Amino acid sequence: MLLQRGVTVQERDFFKEPLSEAEVRELATLGGLAQLFARRSPSLKELGLADQELSEARMLELMLKEPRLIRRPLVRIGGQLLVGASPKAVEAALTQS
Repeated sequence: MLLQRGVTVQERDFFKEPLSEAEVRELATLGGLAQLFARRSPSLKELGLADQELSEARMLELMLKEPRLIRRPLVRIGGQLLVGASPKAVEAALTQS
């Protein structure tokens, strides 16, 4: 959809090229750290943390250690960050930009 609209797309595989702490913090300024954190990830359950209340510092630490704890996809359009973006949300963001 993005390519069809002439939007330049930069893809990144978080597992091959993990995000740095600075990058996660920058993304968090656009949408909030809690929004980036994949609370429903099986990885969180495997760590025994699924039912625990986590501070933002702990969420950041976990996302840096385990990229599966970052919700995907992350779509950045201008100054807007869409987390776990649906096609409708992307379309709406493109219309606004």
